[in-house]
Amino acid sequence: MSDAIKINKGIEEAVQDLLKSLLEKDKIKGVFTLRKMDDLGAVAYSLFTNADELKNALPLYPFMPVNAGKVLSDFTLQGATQEPVAAVLRPCEIRAFIELVKRTQGDLENILLISSTCGGVYPLKILKGNDQKSRQAQYWESVKKEDIDPELRETCRMCEDFIPHNADMVIAAAGIEDMDTQCTIYLNTQKGKEFASDVPGSKTSEELEGGKIEELKTKRQEQKAKIFEQFEKEQMGLKSLVKMFAPCLGCHGCSHVCPICYCTLCEFDSKTCEYRPTSIESELKLKGGLKVPPGNIYFHLGRMSHMAVSCVSCGMCSDVCPVNIPVATVFSRVGAPLQEVFEYIPGRDLEEAVPSGTYKEQEFMESGK
Repeated sequence: MSDAIKINKGIEEAVQDLLKSLLEKDKIKGVFTLRKMDDLGAVAYSLFTNADELKNALPLYPFMPVNAGKVLSDFTLQGATQEPVAAVLRPCEIRAFIELVKRTQGDLENILLISSTCGGVYPLKILKGNDQKSRQAQYWESVKKEDIDPELRETCRMCEDFIPHNADMVIAAAGIEDMDTQCTIYLNTQKGKEFASDVPGSKTSEELEGGKIEELKTKRQEQKAKIFEQFEKEQMGLKSLVKMFAPCLGCHGCSHVCPICYCTLCEFDSKTCEYRPTSIESELKLKGGLKVPPGNIYFHLGRMSHMAVSCVSCGMCSDVCPVNIPVATVFSRVGAPLQEVFEYIPGRDLEEAVPSGTYKEQEFMESGK
């Protein structure tokens, strides 16, 4: 059982009230969440310091323009914020941020993590347009019924880690049929309880995970098995991977949006990964032709070996690919058995060491099979 607060308002209004209350009562000095940028659906992560401006906040918006773990990492890279800030992130964004904190790429101190039992997000390609209200209505109907909307990102449709156990406060969303009139916010940590001590609402004690959450988890596990099975039939094997990555333009957008790829200087962006003018003629004679741009397979396989065990399956890489390569599905498929071997869920626990920083002979043998 977990301590919780029940607010007799719809979920979106209740979350707005929660954030506004924390700001007005000086519990926090800012709110890090999505902001509405225009009337066509454009959003961006922003820091709100004025409670009145929260009317433009969209903390539960079903789109992810960037993995917020990466943004929050940049925000805290130089050290902890001087004053408390509430950050509203999706579970995969929190896990990405925790992975970065482990690598000294961010600081959790003074950050109040708020999340929800996540219904997933839509691909960015359907973000534009004037049908956002109907799109959001469709989204919330599927969340209420713990259905899997077929238009969600593929990684969201098969995500099993949609319960943010590492958040200080968790907004109950998935499978909540009365979310239009009532909102339950679970207080996972002592920090969450302290910040919510005088938040308006009735205090209660309830189980975060229940029958409907388990039903949704089962549905997503089945979806994952189905996607992986189909993927293995069509794409696995070196020849298939070469064919799949052949359209790659070498833009490296997938690595630029990946929250786990944080290197300032990347080998794959350097001149060493380009053809040298002095060797082009000899390469042409030797091979009869040159792949332009070069090293695409090397880039994807190299990146995979660097961070597959810490991939949080947010789906950003597939979303930005200009030639629609299913990068996220590849990384999820490769990462899943690796994470199982190491018994490692990326971002689950701040104190859990990243497998690449430790060595156990048994793990090495198992991962090499």
